[in-house]
Amino acid sequence: MSLEVTRILVVDDELNICQSCQKILTKSNYEVQYVLNGYDALKMMEAEPFDIVITDLKMSSLGGMEVLHRVKEAYPDTPVIVITGFASVSSAIEVMKMGATDYLPKPFTPDELRAIVRQAESERAIRLQNRKLQEQELKKAGSLSHQIIGTSPKIKQVITMIQKVAPTDSTVLICGESGTGKELVARAVHANSRRNEAVFFAVDCGTLSSNLLESELFGHVKGAFTGAQSNKDGIFKLADQGTVFLDEISNISMKVQSKLLRFLEAREFLPVGATKPISVDLRLIFATNKNLKEMVEQGTFREDFYYRIYVYPIMLPPLRDRKSDILPIAYHFLKQFSQNTGKTIQGFDDEVSRRLTEYGWPGNVRQIRNAIERAVILCDRNHISLRDFPELREIDELEDLIENIPATNEELKQVKKQIRAKAIRKIERNFISNALAKNDWNVTRSAESVGMQRSNFQKLMKKHGITLPQRNHQQR
Repeated sequence: MSLEVTRILVVDDELNICQSCQKILTKSNYEVQYVLNGYDALKMMEAEPFDIVITDLKMSSLGGMEVLHRVKEAYPDTPVIVITGFASVSSAIEVMKMGATDYLPKPFTPDELRAIVRQAESERAIRLQNRKLQEQELKKAGSLSHQIIGTSPKIKQVITMIQKVAPTDSTVLICGESGTGKELVARAVHANSRRNEAVFFAVDCGTLSSNLLESELFGHVKGAFTGAQSNKDGIFKLADQGTVFLDEISNISMKVQSKLLRFLEAREFLPVGATKPISVDLRLIFATNKNLKEMVEQGTFREDFYYRIYVYPIMLPPLRDRKSDILPIAYHFLKQFSQNTGKTIQGFDDEVSRRLTEYGWPGNVRQIRNAIERAVILCDRNHISLRDFPELREIDELEDLIENIPATNEELKQVKKQIRAKAIRKIERNFISNALAKNDWNVTRSAESVGMQRSNFQKLMKKHGITLPQRNHQQR
Protein backbone atom coordinates (compact mmCIF):
# COMPACT_ATOMS: atom_id res chain seq x y z
CA MET A 1 0.00 0.00 0.00
CA SER A 2 1.30 3.42 -1.00
CA LEU A 3 2.21 5.81 1.80
CA GLU A 4 2.01 8.86 -0.45
CA VAL A 5 -0.35 11.60 0.74
CA THR A 6 -2.85 13.00 -1.74
CA ARG A 7 -2.05 16.66 -2.41
CA ILE A 8 -4.98 19.02 -2.97
CA LEU A 9 -4.99 22.62 -4.21
CA VAL A 10 -8.00 24.79 -3.28
CA VAL A 11 -8.66 27.88 -5.43
CA ASP A 12 -11.21 30.43 -4.17
CA ASP A 13 -11.21 34.21 -3.76
CA GLU A 14 -12.96 33.81 -0.39
CA LEU A 15 -10.36 33.18 2.31
CA ASN A 16 -12.86 31.58 4.71
CA ILE A 17 -13.81 28.98 2.09
CA CYS A 18 -10.16 28.11 1.48
CA GLN A 19 -9.40 27.81 5.16
CA SER A 20 -12.54 25.77 5.80
CA CYS A 21 -11.68 23.30 3.03
CA GLN A 22 -8.12 23.06 4.29
CA LYS A 23 -9.26 22.35 7.85
CA ILE A 24 -11.80 19.69 6.81
CA LEU A 25 -9.51 17.84 4.42
CA THR A 26 -6.38 18.04 6.56
CA LYS A 27 -8.26 16.17 9.29
CA SER A 28 -8.81 13.40 6.72
CA ASN A 29 -5.03 13.12 6.17
CA TYR A 30 -4.87 15.09 2.92
CA GLU A 31 -2.13 17.65 2.25
CA VAL A 32 -3.95 20.87 1.38
CA GLN A 33 -2.73 24.22 0.07
CA TYR A 34 -4.83 27.15 -1.12
CA VAL A 35 -4.57 30.28 -3.27
CA LEU A 36 -6.98 33.19 -3.70
CA ASN A 37 -6.95 33.49 -7.50
CA GLY A 38 -6.64 31.42 -10.67
CA TYR A 39 -3.32 32.90 -11.82
CA ASP A 40 -1.55 31.82 -8.63
CA ALA A 41 -3.15 28.39 -8.94
CA LEU A 42 -1.63 27.83 -12.39
CA LYS A 43 1.77 29.03 -11.18
CA MET A 44 1.64 26.58 -8.27
CA MET A 45 0.62 23.75 -10.61
CA GLU A 46 3.67 24.48 -12.76
CA ALA A 47 5.99 24.58 -9.77
CA GLU A 48 4.81 21.37 -8.07
CA PRO A 49 2.26 18.68 -8.85
CA PHE A 50 -1.12 18.43 -7.17
CA ASP A 51 -3.29 15.34 -7.26
CA ILE A 52 -6.67 17.11 -7.07
CA VAL A 53 -7.76 20.70 -7.75
CA ILE A 54 -10.83 22.28 -6.13
CA THR A 55 -11.76 25.58 -7.76
CA ASP A 56 -14.51 28.13 -7.32
CA LEU A 57 -16.51 28.81 -10.48
CA LYS A 58 -16.78 32.61 -10.25
CA MET A 59 -13.72 34.57 -9.09
CA SER A 60 -12.67 38.17 -9.53
CA SER A 61 -9.68 37.24 -11.68
CA LEU A 62 -9.38 34.21 -13.97
CA GLY A 63 -12.58 32.31 -13.23
CA GLY A 64 -13.02 28.63 -12.54
CA MET A 65 -13.90 27.81 -16.16
CA GLU A 66 -10.50 29.00 -17.34
CA VAL A 67 -8.72 27.26 -14.46
CA LEU A 68 -10.55 24.05 -15.35
CA HIS A 69 -9.68 24.38 -19.03
CA ARG A 70 -5.98 25.03 -18.44
CA VAL A 71 -5.55 22.32 -15.79
CA LYS A 72 -7.26 19.66 -17.95
CA GLU A 73 -5.18 20.74 -20.96
CA ALA A 74 -1.84 20.56 -19.13
CA TYR A 75 -2.63 17.80 -16.60
CA PRO A 76 -5.39 15.56 -18.07
CA ASP A 77 -5.16 13.00 -15.26
CA THR A 78 -5.72 15.57 -12.50
CA PRO A 79 -9.34 15.62 -11.28
CA VAL A 80 -10.90 19.08 -10.99
CA ILE A 81 -13.83 19.67 -8.64
CA VAL A 82 -15.83 22.85 -9.27
CA ILE A 83 -17.58 24.58 -6.34
CA THR A 84 -19.94 27.53 -6.64
CA GLY A 85 -22.49 29.60 -4.79
CA PHE A 86 -24.33 30.25 -8.07
CA ALA A 87 -25.40 26.72 -8.84
CA SER A 88 -27.53 26.00 -11.88
CA VAL A 89 -28.24 23.03 -14.10
CA SER A 90 -26.71 24.74 -17.14
CA SER A 91 -23.46 25.62 -15.36
CA ALA A 92 -23.17 22.10 -13.96
CA ILE A 93 -23.61 20.61 -17.43
CA GLU A 94 -21.09 23.01 -18.91
CA VAL A 95 -18.30 22.30 -16.41
CA MET A 96 -18.87 18.54 -16.66
CA LYS A 97 -18.59 18.75 -20.45
CA MET A 98 -15.30 20.59 -20.01
CA GLY A 99 -13.91 17.71 -18.00
CA ALA A 100 -14.71 18.51 -14.38
CA THR A 101 -14.78 15.43 -12.17
CA ASP A 102 -17.66 16.76 -10.08
CA TYR A 103 -19.70 19.83 -9.20
CA LEU A 104 -20.45 20.92 -5.63
CA PRO A 105 -22.88 23.78 -4.80
CA LYS A 106 -22.21 26.05 -1.83
CA PRO A 107 -22.86 25.79 1.03
CA PHE A 108 -21.70 22.22 1.50
CA THR A 109 -21.14 20.05 4.54
CA PRO A 110 -17.80 18.55 5.58
CA ASP A 111 -19.14 15.08 4.75
CA GLU A 112 -20.18 16.21 1.25
CA LEU A 113 -16.72 17.65 0.62
CA ARG A 114 -14.92 14.56 1.90
CA ALA A 115 -17.14 12.25 -0.15
CA ILE A 116 -16.60 14.14 -3.39
CA VAL A 117 -12.82 14.27 -2.80
CA ARG A 118 -12.71 10.51 -2.12
CA GLN A 119 -14.56 9.92 -5.39
CA ALA A 120 -12.10 12.14 -7.27
CA GLU A 121 -9.20 10.34 -5.62
CA SER A 122 -10.60 6.98 -6.73
CA GLU A 123 -11.17 8.17 -10.30
CA ARG A 124 -7.63 9.54 -10.49
CA ALA A 125 -6.19 6.21 -9.33
CA ILE A 126 -8.19 4.34 -11.96
CA ARG A 127 -7.18 6.83 -14.66
CA LEU A 128 -3.48 6.54 -13.82
CA GLN A 129 -3.63 2.76 -13.69
CA ASN A 130 -5.52 2.75 -16.97
CA ARG A 131 -2.87 4.88 -18.64
CA LYS A 132 -0.01 2.81 -17.21
CA LEU A 133 -1.56 -0.46 -18.32
CA GLN A 134 -2.25 0.95 -21.76
CA GLU A 135 1.40 1.88 -22.17
CA GLN A 136 2.57 -1.47 -20.84
CA GLU A 137 0.31 -3.57 -23.03
CA LEU A 138 1.19 -1.68 -26.18
CA LYS A 139 4.85 -2.47 -25.57
CA LYS A 140 4.34 -6.15 -24.82
CA ALA A 141 4.66 -8.89 -27.39
CA GLY A 142 3.87 -12.56 -27.42
CA SER A 143 1.32 -14.66 -25.62
CA LEU A 144 0.54 -14.30 -21.94
CA SER A 145 -1.74 -17.33 -21.91
CA HIS A 146 0.29 -19.21 -19.33
CA GLN A 147 0.81 -16.32 -16.97
CA ILE A 148 -1.24 -15.50 -13.92
CA ILE A 149 -2.26 -11.87 -14.32
CA GLY A 150 -2.45 -9.63 -11.29
CA THR A 151 -0.47 -8.01 -8.50
CA SER A 152 -2.99 -8.06 -5.65
CA PRO A 153 -1.83 -9.63 -2.35
CA LYS A 154 -4.19 -12.59 -2.83
CA ILE A 155 -3.00 -13.45 -6.32
CA LYS A 156 0.63 -12.93 -5.27
CA GLN A 157 0.02 -15.55 -2.58
CA VAL A 158 -1.32 -17.95 -5.22
CA ILE A 159 1.76 -17.37 -7.39
CA THR A 160 4.04 -18.03 -4.42
CA MET A 161 2.22 -21.29 -3.69
CA ILE A 162 2.59 -22.37 -7.33
CA GLN A 163 6.32 -21.64 -7.23
CA LYS A 164 6.76 -23.71 -4.08
CA VAL A 165 4.77 -26.78 -5.13
CA ALA A 166 5.62 -26.93 -8.85
CA PRO A 167 9.11 -28.52 -8.48
CA THR A 168 7.67 -31.30 -6.30
CA ASP A 169 5.41 -34.21 -7.26
CA SER A 170 2.88 -33.46 -4.54
CA THR A 171 -0.82 -33.74 -5.34
CA VAL A 172 -2.44 -30.31 -5.74
CA LEU A 173 -6.08 -29.40 -5.09
CA ILE A 174 -7.20 -26.09 -6.63
CA CYS A 175 -10.35 -24.63 -5.09
CA GLY A 176 -12.30 -21.68 -6.42
CA GLU A 177 -15.51 -20.41 -7.94
CA SER A 178 -16.34 -21.11 -11.55
CA GLY A 179 -14.35 -18.93 -13.91
CA THR A 180 -11.51 -18.06 -11.51
CA GLY A 181 -8.84 -19.71 -13.66
CA LYS A 182 -8.27 -23.10 -12.06
CA GLU A 183 -6.97 -24.68 -15.26
CA LEU A 184 -4.59 -21.76 -15.75
CA VAL A 185 -3.12 -22.44 -12.31
CA ALA A 186 -2.82 -26.15 -13.10
CA ARG A 187 -0.97 -25.33 -16.33
CA ALA A 188 1.32 -22.99 -14.41
CA VAL A 189 2.17 -25.78 -11.96
CA HIS A 190 2.94 -28.11 -14.87
CA ALA A 191 4.96 -25.47 -16.77
CA ASN A 192 7.21 -24.91 -13.76
CA SER A 193 7.70 -28.59 -12.93
CA ARG A 194 10.23 -31.16 -14.09
CA ARG A 195 7.45 -32.54 -16.30
CA ASN A 196 7.09 -29.38 -18.35
CA GLU A 197 8.31 -30.98 -21.57
CA ALA A 198 5.85 -33.87 -21.25
CA VAL A 199 2.12 -33.82 -21.97
CA PHE A 200 -0.56 -31.99 -20.00
CA PHE A 201 -4.07 -33.47 -20.12
CA ALA A 202 -7.07 -31.46 -18.88
CA VAL A 203 -10.25 -33.44 -18.17
CA ASP A 204 -13.61 -31.88 -17.27
CA CYS A 205 -15.15 -34.51 -15.03
CA GLY A 206 -18.49 -32.74 -15.07
CA THR A 207 -19.16 -33.47 -18.74
CA LEU A 208 -18.58 -37.25 -18.71
CA SER A 209 -20.67 -40.07 -17.28
CA SER A 210 -19.08 -42.32 -14.68
CA ASN A 211 -18.50 -45.22 -17.09
CA LEU A 212 -17.18 -43.02 -19.86
CA LEU A 213 -14.87 -41.14 -17.46
CA GLU A 214 -13.48 -44.43 -16.14
CA SER A 215 -12.77 -45.65 -19.67
CA GLU A 216 -11.26 -42.29 -20.72
CA LEU A 217 -8.92 -42.14 -17.74
CA PHE A 218 -7.86 -45.75 -17.39
CA GLY A 219 -8.56 -47.22 -20.83
CA HIS A 220 -10.19 -50.58 -21.47
CA VAL A 221 -9.49 -53.98 -22.97
CA LYS A 222 -11.28 -55.60 -25.86
CA GLY A 223 -14.65 -57.02 -24.81
CA ALA A 224 -14.77 -55.13 -21.50
CA PHE A 225 -18.24 -53.83 -22.41
CA THR A 226 -20.57 -53.67 -25.38
CA GLY A 227 -18.81 -51.74 -28.15
CA ALA A 228 -15.29 -52.32 -26.82
CA GLN A 229 -14.04 -53.93 -30.02
CA SER A 230 -10.36 -53.34 -29.32
CA ASN A 231 -7.97 -52.34 -26.56
CA LYS A 232 -7.83 -48.61 -25.79
CA ASP A 233 -5.15 -46.75 -23.88
CA GLY A 234 -6.55 -44.27 -21.40
CA ILE A 235 -5.31 -40.79 -20.55
CA PHE A 236 -3.27 -42.09 -17.60
CA LYS A 237 -1.14 -44.27 -19.85
CA LEU A 238 -0.85 -41.61 -22.55
CA ALA A 239 0.21 -39.02 -19.95
CA ASP A 240 3.10 -41.08 -18.55
CA GLN A 241 5.83 -38.67 -17.31
CA GLY A 242 3.37 -35.79 -17.65
CA THR A 243 0.50 -34.17 -15.76
CA VAL A 244 -3.23 -34.91 -15.66
CA PHE A 245 -5.60 -32.16 -14.50
CA LEU A 246 -9.00 -33.37 -13.28
CA ASP A 247 -11.44 -30.48 -13.08
CA GLU A 248 -14.73 -30.49 -11.15
CA ILE A 249 -13.91 -33.66 -9.23
CA SER A 250 -17.05 -33.24 -7.12
CA ASN A 251 -18.83 -34.92 -10.05
CA ILE A 252 -16.70 -38.08 -9.90
CA SER A 253 -18.55 -41.26 -8.85
CA MET A 254 -17.57 -43.27 -5.78
CA LYS A 255 -16.27 -46.03 -8.06
CA VAL A 256 -13.90 -43.70 -9.93
CA GLN A 257 -12.88 -42.06 -6.65
CA SER A 258 -11.87 -45.51 -5.42
CA LYS A 259 -9.73 -46.18 -8.49
CA LEU A 260 -8.09 -42.75 -8.23
CA LEU A 261 -7.34 -43.38 -4.56
CA ARG A 262 -5.68 -46.70 -5.45
CA PHE A 263 -3.56 -44.94 -8.05
CA LEU A 264 -2.44 -42.26 -5.59
CA GLU A 265 -1.46 -44.94 -3.10
CA ALA A 266 0.20 -47.47 -5.41
CA ARG A 267 0.89 -45.46 -8.60
CA GLU A 268 -0.85 -48.11 -10.67
CA PHE A 269 -4.30 -48.52 -12.20
CA LEU A 270 -6.44 -51.20 -13.76
CA PRO A 271 -7.96 -50.60 -17.23
CA VAL A 272 -11.65 -51.47 -17.49
CA GLY A 273 -11.97 -55.24 -17.94
CA ALA A 274 -8.25 -55.88 -17.36
CA THR A 275 -6.73 -58.13 -14.70
CA LYS A 276 -3.16 -56.82 -14.80
CA PRO A 277 -2.43 -53.35 -13.36
CA ILE A 278 -0.35 -50.76 -15.23
CA SER A 279 2.23 -48.57 -13.51
CA VAL A 280 2.90 -45.02 -14.74
CA ASP A 281 4.72 -41.94 -13.49
CA LEU A 282 2.43 -38.96 -13.67
CA ARG A 283 1.26 -36.09 -11.54
CA LEU A 284 -2.38 -35.47 -10.66
CA ILE A 285 -3.83 -32.02 -10.10
CA PHE A 286 -7.45 -31.74 -8.97
CA ALA A 287 -9.86 -28.82 -8.98
CA THR A 288 -13.33 -28.09 -7.65
CA ASN A 289 -15.81 -25.26 -7.17
CA LYS A 290 -17.66 -27.18 -4.45
CA ASN A 291 -17.05 -27.60 -0.73
CA LEU A 292 -15.69 -31.17 -0.66
CA LYS A 293 -15.62 -31.22 3.14
CA GLU A 294 -19.38 -30.70 3.20
CA MET A 295 -19.82 -33.41 0.58
CA VAL A 296 -17.83 -35.80 2.81
CA GLU A 297 -20.15 -34.99 5.71
CA GLN A 298 -23.17 -35.59 3.46
CA GLY A 299 -21.77 -38.94 2.33
CA THR A 300 -21.45 -37.93 -1.35
CA PHE A 301 -17.64 -37.85 -1.41
CA ARG A 302 -15.22 -40.44 -0.03
CA GLU A 303 -13.52 -39.28 3.15
CA ASP A 304 -10.30 -41.25 2.53
CA PHE A 305 -10.07 -39.86 -1.01
CA TYR A 306 -10.69 -36.33 0.23
CA TYR A 307 -7.85 -36.44 2.74
CA ARG A 308 -5.57 -38.06 0.18
CA ILE A 309 -6.00 -35.21 -2.33
CA TYR A 310 -6.09 -32.45 0.29
CA VAL A 311 -2.28 -32.36 0.43
CA TYR A 312 -1.57 -28.93 -0.99
CA PRO A 313 -4.72 -26.87 -1.47
CA ILE A 314 -4.54 -23.64 -3.47
CA MET A 315 -7.48 -21.32 -2.86
CA LEU A 316 -8.23 -19.08 -5.85
CA PRO A 317 -9.89 -15.79 -4.83
CA PRO A 318 -12.92 -14.58 -6.78
CA LEU A 319 -12.36 -11.49 -8.93
CA ARG A 320 -14.45 -9.33 -6.57
CA ASP A 321 -11.85 -9.94 -3.85
CA ARG A 322 -8.97 -8.70 -6.01
CA LYS A 323 -10.39 -5.63 -7.72
CA SER A 324 -6.94 -4.16 -8.37
CA ASP A 325 -6.37 -7.00 -10.85
CA ILE A 326 -9.48 -6.27 -12.93
CA LEU A 327 -7.96 -3.65 -15.23
CA PRO A 328 -4.74 -5.63 -15.90
CA ILE A 329 -6.88 -8.65 -16.80
CA ALA A 330 -9.13 -6.48 -18.98
CA TYR A 331 -6.12 -5.06 -20.83
CA HIS A 332 -4.71 -8.53 -21.38
CA PHE A 333 -7.92 -9.65 -23.09
CA LEU A 334 -8.22 -6.34 -24.93
CA LYS A 335 -4.81 -6.89 -26.49
CA GLN A 336 -5.60 -10.53 -27.30
CA PHE A 337 -8.93 -9.87 -29.02
CA SER A 338 -7.71 -6.71 -30.75
CA GLN A 339 -4.96 -8.76 -32.38
CA ASN A 340 -7.41 -11.52 -33.29
CA THR A 341 -9.77 -9.07 -35.02
CA GLY A 342 -7.07 -6.98 -36.65
CA LYS A 343 -8.09 -3.86 -34.74
CA THR A 344 -5.85 -1.29 -33.05
CA ILE A 345 -7.83 -0.53 -29.90
CA GLN A 346 -5.59 1.23 -27.40
CA GLY A 347 -7.62 1.14 -24.20
CA PHE A 348 -10.80 1.93 -22.27
CA ASP A 349 -12.22 5.36 -21.54
CA ASP A 350 -12.46 6.51 -17.92
CA GLU A 351 -16.12 5.59 -17.45
CA VAL A 352 -15.61 2.03 -18.70
CA SER A 353 -12.51 1.66 -16.53
CA ARG A 354 -14.48 2.78 -13.49
CA ARG A 355 -17.39 0.43 -14.15
CA LEU A 356 -15.11 -2.50 -14.91
CA THR A 357 -13.45 -1.98 -11.54
CA GLU A 358 -16.63 -1.45 -9.55
CA TYR A 359 -18.62 -4.40 -10.88
CA GLY A 360 -18.55 -7.65 -8.86
CA TRP A 361 -18.05 -10.07 -11.83
CA PRO A 362 -19.91 -13.12 -10.46
CA GLY A 363 -18.61 -15.14 -13.42
CA ASN A 364 -15.06 -14.07 -12.55
CA VAL A 365 -12.31 -14.05 -15.20
CA ARG A 366 -14.38 -16.05 -17.67
CA GLN A 367 -17.15 -13.46 -17.56
CA ILE A 368 -14.85 -10.47 -18.04
CA ARG A 369 -13.11 -12.30 -20.92
CA ASN A 370 -16.42 -12.75 -22.75
CA ALA A 371 -17.45 -9.16 -22.04
CA ILE A 372 -14.18 -7.77 -23.44
CA GLU A 373 -14.43 -9.98 -26.53
CA ARG A 374 -17.91 -8.61 -27.31
CA ALA A 375 -16.78 -5.03 -26.68
CA VAL A 376 -13.84 -5.41 -29.08
CA ILE A 377 -16.17 -6.77 -31.76
CA LEU A 378 -18.54 -3.80 -31.32
CA CYS A 379 -15.85 -1.09 -31.06
CA ASP A 380 -15.08 0.94 -34.19
CA ARG A 381 -12.71 3.50 -32.62
CA ASN A 382 -9.33 3.37 -30.86
CA HIS A 383 -10.84 3.36 -27.35
CA ILE A 384 -13.66 1.26 -25.92
CA SER A 385 -16.51 3.35 -24.54
CA LEU A 386 -19.68 2.48 -22.68
CA ARG A 387 -21.63 2.20 -25.94
CA ASP A 388 -19.46 -0.85 -26.79
CA PHE A 389 -20.41 -2.42 -23.48
CA PRO A 390 -24.16 -3.15 -23.58
CA GLU A 391 -23.60 -5.82 -20.96
CA LEU A 392 -21.95 -3.34 -18.62
CA ARG A 393 -24.83 -0.89 -19.06
CA GLU A 394 -27.39 -3.58 -18.36
CA ILE A 395 -25.41 -4.79 -15.36
CA ASP A 396 -25.57 -1.27 -14.01
CA GLU A 397 -29.31 -1.01 -14.69
CA LEU A 398 -30.01 -4.41 -13.13
CA GLU A 399 -28.08 -3.54 -10.00
CA ASP A 400 -30.04 -0.30 -9.67
CA LEU A 401 -33.31 -2.21 -9.95
CA ILE A 402 -32.22 -4.82 -7.41
CA GLU A 403 -31.05 -2.23 -4.91
CA ASN A 404 -34.25 -0.17 -5.27
CA ILE A 405 -36.53 -1.75 -2.64
CA PRO A 406 -40.21 -1.61 -3.73
CA ALA A 407 -42.64 0.12 -1.36
CA THR A 408 -45.77 -1.77 -2.46
CA ASN A 409 -46.71 -5.14 -3.90
CA GLU A 410 -47.58 -3.46 -7.21
CA GLU A 411 -44.10 -1.89 -7.35
CA LEU A 412 -42.60 -5.30 -6.59
CA LYS A 413 -44.44 -6.79 -9.58
CA GLN A 414 -43.17 -4.01 -11.84
CA VAL A 415 -39.56 -4.38 -10.65
CA LYS A 416 -39.67 -8.17 -11.16
CA LYS A 417 -41.05 -7.61 -14.67
CA GLN A 418 -38.29 -5.12 -15.48
CA ILE A 419 -35.54 -7.38 -14.13
CA ARG A 420 -36.91 -10.32 -16.11
CA ALA A 421 -37.03 -8.28 -19.33
CA LYS A 422 -33.50 -6.89 -18.89
CA ALA A 423 -32.09 -10.32 -18.01
CA ILE A 424 -33.70 -11.88 -21.11
CA ARG A 425 -32.33 -9.07 -23.28
CA LYS A 426 -28.83 -9.59 -21.90
CA ILE A 427 -28.97 -13.36 -22.44
CA GLU A 428 -30.24 -12.98 -26.00
CA ARG A 429 -27.52 -10.49 -26.93
CA ASN A 430 -24.80 -12.71 -25.46
CA PHE A 431 -26.32 -15.72 -27.24
CA ILE A 432 -26.22 -14.06 -30.67
CA SER A 433 -22.80 -12.43 -30.20
CA ASN A 434 -21.18 -15.67 -29.08
CA ALA A 435 -22.64 -17.62 -32.00
CA LEU A 436 -21.36 -15.05 -34.50
CA ALA A 437 -17.92 -14.88 -32.92
CA LYS A 438 -17.57 -18.68 -33.02
CA ASN A 439 -18.55 -18.83 -36.70
CA ASP A 440 -16.38 -16.01 -38.06
CA TRP A 441 -19.43 -13.72 -38.26
CA ASN A 442 -21.10 -15.89 -40.89
CA VAL A 443 -24.82 -15.46 -40.24
CA THR A 444 -25.91 -18.67 -41.98
CA ARG A 445 -23.41 -20.87 -40.14
CA SER A 446 -24.14 -19.11 -36.84
CA ALA A 447 -27.88 -19.70 -37.19
CA GLU A 448 -27.32 -23.36 -38.06
CA SER A 449 -24.93 -23.87 -35.14
CA VAL A 450 -27.57 -22.79 -32.61
CA GLY A 451 -30.50 -24.51 -34.34
CA MET A 452 -32.30 -21.37 -35.58
CA GLN A 453 -33.70 -20.28 -38.92
CA ARG A 454 -31.56 -17.61 -40.55
CA SER A 455 -34.46 -15.14 -40.63
CA ASN A 456 -35.16 -15.53 -36.91
CA PHE A 457 -31.46 -15.20 -36.14
CA GLN A 458 -31.32 -11.97 -38.12
CA LYS A 459 -34.37 -10.63 -36.29
CA LEU A 460 -32.55 -11.07 -32.98
CA MET A 461 -29.48 -9.36 -34.44
CA LYS A 462 -31.62 -6.40 -35.49
CA LYS A 463 -33.45 -6.35 -32.16
CA HIS A 464 -30.19 -5.96 -30.26
CA GLY A 465 -28.41 -3.72 -32.75
CA ILE A 466 -25.74 -6.31 -33.58
CA THR A 467 -24.05 -5.57 -36.90
CA LEU A 468 -21.36 -7.42 -38.82
CA PRO A 469 -17.81 -6.07 -39.04
CA GLN A 470 -17.51 -3.93 -42.17
CA ARG A 471 -14.73 -5.98 -43.69
CA ASN A 472 -16.86 -9.13 -43.62
CA HIS A 473 -20.16 -7.81 -44.97
CA GLN A 474 -19.67 -9.08 -48.50
CA GLN A 475 -18.87 -12.57 -47.32
CA ARG A 476 -22.25 -13.05 -45.71
